[in-house]
Amino acid sequence: MPMISKILIANRGEIALRVLRACKELGIACVAVHSTADADAMHVRLADESVCIGPPPARDSYLNIHQIVAACEITGADAVHPGYGFLSENAKFADILDAHGITFIGPTAEHIRLMGDKITAKLTAVELGIPVVPGSDGEVKTETDALRTAAEIGYPVLIKATAGGGGRGMKVATSADELVEAWSTARTEAAAAFGNDAVYMEKYLSTPRHIEVQVFGDGEGNAVHLGERDCSLQRRHQKVWEEANSPALNVEQRMNIGQICANAMKKLKYRGAGTIEFLYENGEFYFIEMNTRLQVEHPVTEAITGIDLVHEQIRVASGGGLSVTQDEVHFHGHAIECRINAEDARTFVPSPGTITHFHAPGGLGVRIDSGAYQGYKIPPYYDSLIGKLIVHGRTRVECMMRLRRALDEFVVDGIKTTLPLFQDLVSNQDIANGDYDIHWLENYLARTSV
Repeated sequence: MPMISKILIANRGEIALRVLRACKELGIACVAVHSTADADAMHVRLADESVCIGPPPARDSYLNIHQIVAACEITGADAVHPGYGFLSENAKFADILDAHGITFIGPTAEHIRLMGDKITAKLTAVELGIPVVPGSDGEVKTETDALRTAAEIGYPVLIKATAGGGGRGMKVATSADELVEAWSTARTEAAAAFGNDAVYMEKYLSTPRHIEVQVFGDGEGNAVHLGERDCSLQRRHQKVWEEANSPALNVEQRMNIGQICANAMKKLKYRGAGTIEFLYENGEFYFIEMNTRLQVEHPVTEAITGIDLVHEQIRVASGGGLSVTQDEVHFHGHAIECRINAEDARTFVPSPGTITHFHAPGGLGVRIDSGAYQGYKIPPYYDSLIGKLIVHGRTRVECMMRLRRALDEFVVDGIKTTLPLFQDLVSNQDIANGDYDIHWLENYLARTSV
């Protein structure tokens, strides 16, 4: 197979370090790019080469396609791993790399475009046999369209930006009176956030779980699923705690929805890693969207399958195909990931600053993905995620016990973090029982806030 000789990591933080580790293990040279604010980042220190690509604002550095391509040419990098966020789902970036003869470690630009627009993605899901939530056939362009569609699918309804993400451009309406305002507000927010005011409508499910299926394709019509992750514990539509397998599914449900997703990727001839996200309620799955990249929560899948997803991405991008068939994918035990943010655990106000002490927990079944270290100064310009604590056990009960111990060992001083929140959650009976939905965390925070 054609070998990749040098990978440029077009990202920062823990995911950049995660990709660097995979490169080192595979014996592939790696290049770190960084803004001036990230000159002391751990992945920059450990990379074979590093290139400063601009000042702190992301638009001038990590989103600057010209600078990243120039860094590839300067260093001779023949491939780019985009991580997640930033340019990871930017079809134009994939096209430009291809035009320069540089391998994009991800799907084709065509598939990024196809799944990047939520309306097109939903229509594609229907064609591929993936179950979808009832809703509009496409964009809801007028108040009249909105009122008619809501009457057809029934209240409550959810208005969503077609180019949306992170909860922006998303509004719930429980009546016709609320709908007109919700439709207008969602369009305004969407235009401000994404430069596109198009919205669509779906049936609003009252107590769903958020379940996502990890898929992998080789681009030639072969694909597998690697099980599901439960990402229902969320705040403002942002995932906080993820686990695999989901406490809500049995083996039959797991394998059935997984096979539906794998079959869809075979039809699509999808290449690389992807995640198909669903709302799950009353035994039914409803497609939300597809992320055409590696997910923040990918380590829990790695923990229960033993498959290194970044190795697999690089293998597929090199033309080597998948390393496993579906029959060779086996699930072992249970894994939970907690996203540790530099934020106040109650107010969630960001807390940038210098880490004065840092001690990561260890022991059997404990993994830390973090670029943080004692003396590291967390810049105020980017996402507040400073690390991920991933714990694996033979059973969910063992996993929870191990998580409780690991959280107590984790020391981060000098800044505020969300560690206290997870110490509360791991002792909560609903969490212990796996009895929660996508609204549970916000309701819990509302009840317990001082």
